[in-house]
Amino acid sequence: MARTSSPKQQKPAGKAAASVPLDIDQQLCFAIYSTMLGFNRVYRELLKDLDITYPQYLVMLVLWERDGLTVGEIAERVFLDSPTVTPLLKRLETAGLVSRDRSPTDERQVLITLTDAGRALRKRTMHLPQCIVEASDSDLAELIELRDRLLVLRERMSRKAG
Repeated sequence: MARTSSPKQQKPAGKAAASVPLDIDQQLCFAIYSTMLGFNRVYRELLKDLDITYPQYLVMLVLWERDGLTVGEIAERVFLDSPTVTPLLKRLETAGLVSRDRSPTDERQVLITLTDAGRALRKRTMHLPQCIVEASDSDLAELIELRDRLLVLRERMSRKAG
């Protein structure tokens, strides 16, 4: 009678052949997730005086790059869906940082534009990237290399998730 190996003994094929234990500290996803929690704590402190949250800061970064985007364009840029971005935009509007207006060419679309206060906020955040470098206790070149490697990984994962 032929013996079959148990699922525990079977080795996966291809690139996955190098086995990674199922310990939480060995998981790439957990390393990224827990690092993001650390980033959130640092940003929470940095953004406290500006009275915006980290997701709101991301939206503002997008608008500082290119003003007058639709809700969908902003959502795509920050990797969130429109129903998640809409409440952020409403709070930013309430804070006087953006205005939300229907597109004159397509009533179904809402255009988001910076107010004078929203443009002025940019100047108050110029120091934040340096604060992140300092908080990481790393040099800038190391962080740029890490960011670039993560962007490649994000692209690969996005293609697989499809």
